[in-house]
Amino acid sequence: MTALPRRTARLGALVLTASLALTACSTGPSGSASSDDTADGGTTEDSGATSDDTAAADGDTGTFPTTVEHAFGETTIESDPQRVVTVGWTDHEIMAALGEVPIAAVKINWGGNDAGSTDWFDEAVTELGADPADITRYDDSDGIPVDEIAALEPDLIIGSNSGMSQEDYDRLSKIAPTVAYPEQPWSTPWRESVELVGQAIGRPDQAEQAIADTEAAFEATQEKYPQLEGTSFAWGWFTPTDTSTIGLYTVTDLRPQFLTELGMVNSPVVEELSTAGTFSANLSAEQADTLDADVFVFYVDGEFGAEQVLADPLLSQIPAMANGAYVASADQQAALGMSSPTPLSIPVALETFIPDVAEAAAKAAEASPR
Repeated sequence: MTALPRRTARLGALVLTASLALTACSTGPSGSASSDDTADGGTTEDSGATSDDTAAADGDTGTFPTTVEHAFGETTIESDPQRVVTVGWTDHEIMAALGEVPIAAVKINWGGNDAGSTDWFDEAVTELGADPADITRYDDSDGIPVDEIAALEPDLIIGSNSGMSQEDYDRLSKIAPTVAYPEQPWSTPWRESVELVGQAIGRPDQAEQAIADTEAAFEATQEKYPQLEGTSFAWGWFTPTDTSTIGLYTVTDLRPQFLTELGMVNSPVVEELSTAGTFSANLSAEQADTLDADVFVFYVDGEFGAEQVLADPLLSQIPAMANGAYVASADQQAALGMSSPTPLSIPVALETFIPDVAEAAAKAAEASPR
């Protein structure tokens, strides 16, 4: 299979995605990167090599060269990239939302379709006149496959929402100009990812429009489900083989960020457990009754679902479980947009996942009127 050059699929910005038919339904150090002149017209520099005329201003004009700031320093992209490889779980979708197609992307092995992609991404790529099957997919289960990426001869590598380490960054930067996440791995807010990708590929205006359209989708959902406003929540998981703890996503994680976009508020317990640079924390099952969230969202792990939680003498004391105000999430595809939000996946999650959260919020209000 031959990877397609990006421009062959460039047909203009894709109109966002509320209109797309739904066919189915982890801190990086900053600063110390070495300066390496790279292939294909790009330069990466550490943060100590700042120039005055960087980035944001250039990116706003959609012209090149443009310099993007990120956790490992600054990367200058000298000319319009034609062979973009993405290493995060959202970057390829953001590119498609902005009217561009990468030559390679991470295989979506949780919540994806049989092709290791997502239906909404494939649909967007098809609308752009490209064939999703022509996009190389690689498995990042054991980390970023640097050698495999090098063989693709990219001229830009983007990981705005990835787990890229300093070592990864140093190696990737020797292949092509590389853009990492702004601050922390796996926790870049969707707006920042869209802005960063838009700047890197020279599509800042389209990024601005995508953000506006996505914000409108959030606002419409807030109006549809007013019970979400001010409702507290916690999002967690259980390990069936060890129920002594409750896993909880901290305020840094993208799932809680998604729900707060809709007016919901983090549980005080989650706020207390959240520390800089961490996206999850554990709460002892013996403290289950202190998990003061109106709504509790959790992943169903195999056969361990709501019935098993409610049968557990400790876990059943989670207040929201006792009130029936919970979402037992078993549909990975529906949940993917919550953990990997993009202008393409957010509308899907708003349609397929949020109704269950809204129903749980209504039950919480009924159990404990505010």
